[in-house]
Amino acid sequence: MPSLSLTSNNSAVDPKKEKKMKKKIVLETQETDPLMVSSKKEKKKEKRKAVEFDDDDEERSETSSELGEPVNLKKKSKKAKVVEEEEDGEEVKAEDPNAVTRFRISEPLREALKKRGIEALFPIQARTFEDILNGCDLVGRARTGQGKTLAFVLPILESLVNGPAKASRKTGYGRPPSVLVLLPTRELATQVFEDFKVYGGAVGLNSCCVYGGASYQPQEFALKRGVDIVVGTPGRIKDHIEKGNIDLSLLKFRVLDESDEMLRMGFVEDVELILGKVEDVRKVQTLLFSATLPDWVKNISSRFLKPTKKTIDLVGNEKMKASTNVRHIVLPCSTAAMPQVIPDVISCYGSGGRTIIFTEKRESANELAGLLPGARALHGEIQQSKREVTLSGFRSGKFLTLVATNVAARGLDINDVQLIIQCEPPNDVEAYIHRSGRTGRAGNSGVAVMLYDPRRSNISKIQRESGVKFEHITAPRAEDIAKAAGVGAAETITQVSDSVIPAFKSAAENLLSTSGLSAVELLAKALAKATVSYVC
Repeated sequence: MPSLSLTSNNSAVDPKKEKKMKKKIVLETQETDPLMVSSKKEKKKEKRKAVEFDDDDEERSETSSELGEPVNLKKKSKKAKVVEEEEDGEEVKAEDPNAVTRFRISEPLREALKKRGIEALFPIQARTFEDILNGCDLVGRARTGQGKTLAFVLPILESLVNGPAKASRKTGYGRPPSVLVLLPTRELATQVFEDFKVYGGAVGLNSCCVYGGASYQPQEFALKRGVDIVVGTPGRIKDHIEKGNIDLSLLKFRVLDESDEMLRMGFVEDVELILGKVEDVRKVQTLLFSATLPDWVKNISSRFLKPTKKTIDLVGNEKMKASTNVRHIVLPCSTAAMPQVIPDVISCYGSGGRTIIFTEKRESANELAGLLPGARALHGEIQQSKREVTLSGFRSGKFLTLVATNVAARGLDINDVQLIIQCEPPNDVEAYIHRSGRTGRAGNSGVAVMLYDPRRSNISKIQRESGVKFEHITAPRAEDIAKAAGVGAAETITQVSDSVIPAFKSAAENLLSTSGLSAVELLAKALAKATVSYVC
């Protein structure tokens, strides 16, 4: 068979060029021939496997000993974590290390989490889950807004239905509780109760919530009927224990949430009495969660938690104690000027979302709520039923401004609060951290504005001890308010459906051709007109 020539017989070709042309033909053949393509893919896979095998060999040499100890297969090389495999030209990305599927969470709980849009655990939840499920006493600390509630709710429920606490948990009518959770305020108690109600209900466990200011008899009836989880405030829980309504003899878990605030509010004696009611501490797992850990809270943990307790501290000695997702602003303002300044601050920094205003006195909360359109007050003198209605309305968006005393500072988990205003610097740094932490939650961003009287207030202590570097501003001007309003109006316009364009297009074209203004100038006027709070 005659050989193929890359050139005509009567033309001379450079040998280097001929070699390149041959290589090109071979490559083109490999890319079009199915058998050769398949072979090429197989070689790639083999090569990849070889690389990963080499990583494993390297890993084995680091974890194995000369005595033949078992290899620690849980650890993976850094390279293995970032490898992205290719399969038929598609990339397969590595799974989130905190994904719900990577933890010992049963299917019903996974489904409940999925319904709430939770597919991965927050760091404090991921770091504490296994320790709690394995039966360890634990002290957990993380910045406010980082999901401390689910950090104990999820592993407790798993332990009761699938883990160590399952065998000894009682069922049936009149059963004593397996879990007792203490919180400093009624609002926090009802909030944590809701999480236990939702997730506990998914695995067949029921809860009840007990606190002062609510009717006593329904709580007593629920406890006597039998309950798995009791959530409440120290005073009312102590009352039920003393009346024999709560039996702690078969308790498996006791939880102190926001413990620093609980103790600071004067519940020391009640908390110690309740904790002391457990006779055999070896049979009870104790968990303490908080955003701050002063020395006296550490003392409580050393007295009531086992010496083998674990401590998971995601804050440590970092200088920045407040939320890093929050823009921290201070603004000089006298008390007399507040009714005028606060609405302007909301217009500039509220972005049309929810705002919480903190005052030191109940009277101030009532007064401000009366001055601000649509605002509601929340403080200790308001009846519990009305407080619950107020919070429900704020969560649902029926009104967007809540004026509160410290009763709302801790633990209220409302993820889309955009702005926090503190009418004056609080008495201690922890209070500032928790107040400002009502925004910037669950990965969102937010703004915290603190008003202060330069003649009386010293904000340097808060800045120094919280690690916050305050941004100093003056009262918003008319131009600032207009600019902020324009941004909001622009966002509203972008959300209008494209389907309306044909109906208004001819009018827009006519306006553009006859007005003598540019498109940008016309749009600026339209935004000004669309903004209710800006007067043209």
